[in-house]
Amino acid sequence: MSKIRILTRVLVGAALAAAISTGLVWATPSSLSQSTLIGRATFRSFKVERKQAAVKDPVNGRLSGEAERTRRRRPIWEVEVEARPALDIATQTITFQPGGQSGWHSHPGPVFISVVSGTMTFYESDDPDCQPIVRNAGEGYVDVGKHAHLARNETGAPATNVVTYLVPPGAALRIDQPDPGHCFF
Repeated sequence: MSKIRILTRVLVGAALAAAISTGLVWATPSSLSQSTLIGRATFRSFKVERKQAAVKDPVNGRLSGEAERTRRRRPIWEVEVEARPALDIATQTITFQPGGQSGWHSHPGPVFISVVSGTMTFYESDDPDCQPIVRNAGEGYVDVGKHAHLARNETGAPATNVVTYLVPPGAALRIDQPDPGHCFF
């Protein structure tokens, strides 16, 4: 093997080691949390569109309130999801003990977080004021996957989330990110 090839391999190895160690130094790992993957499956290319029109009251047969005002202008509810060429959907539960947190991280796709017990507080890395987004049991939080965020249990009781990820097939569900430096906790 030539000296140039050996030198190239050594330099590439050193660069990879530096990149990995830098990631480990700057990553913000989770603490006081327990994750359990419930399931993950790959769905081939699909498109789903649903619209729900105003629903009549079964007792008097009339549309009421907002349904009556909007029935001629637009559907009451609609959703659209499209995946090409495929999509993995994974679901897990994450329980945060009091003071527990996720560490700064991002996802390669959107994530739907349902707080099923307790209270969770979320922070976005692109919010220079680091304003808390508080969600209680029965409420949800959507992370569209465009920037890092952090989830914290700032209460004295455990909090449990059911988290659903929409990601490219085989992709990691979580990508550790450095602390953006503007949240003082």
